Amino acid sequence: MMDLPEILLARHGETEWNREGRFQGARDSDLTERGRAQALAMGEALRSWGVDARSHGAWTSPQGRARDTARLMLDSLGVAAEEEPDLVEIGMGAWTGLLRTEVEVRWPGPAGESLLEFYARCPGGEPLAEVATRAARVLARVRRPTVLVTHGITLRVLCSLALGRPLTEAGGYPLRQGDLVRIAKGRMEIVPGGAARLPGPAPAANHDLTPGG
Repeated sequence: MMDLPEILLARHGETEWNREGRFQGARDSDLTERGRAQALAMGEALRSWGVDARSHGAWTSPQGRARDTARLMLDSLGVAAEEEPDLVEIGMGAWTGLLRTEVEVRWPGPAGESLLEFYARCPGGEPLAEVATRAARVLARVRRPTVLVTHGITLRVLCSLALGRPLTEAGGYPLRQGDLVRIAKGRMEIVPGGAARLPGPAPAANHDLTPGG
């Protein structure tokens, strides 16, 4: 377990490709109305915890969907998020832009495959070990309570490293878009984002857990 100040982690809000079930990786698509509402709701949660520019720093992945989420979350709190390249999402190689259904037809996997096993076999994808190396560099630079805005797989890897848990556990964390994760004193708390109050239909569960970033 790393000796860290409080970190508050957020995955970017829902995007058009998330809604369609497409893998994004290094590519981008715009936030949906629901994604923008998720970002604003996370910002209100941070406000209720007293987060402002005096209490917390903030870093965001430079990818557009994360930057837009960070702006919507943090602008009203007076917090400006610095871009941190190591917070980008795992590279998806040959699967970038494809639907999960297309991947399953062209690259069928074994029954009972875990989330991280699925990502690890992506042709030309970024190895999970490299994602972990990037995530470790981020955490090593945290010196004060900090908000981190990132992506689905990178967020899970950050959580595992911060908690001192095996990476094999990262895929099992019950994280949905719109949820906030608070890690402090070696404990993780997942704070629901109030999805039932957000506009638009809720995405299918696998859209939160797999296609993405």
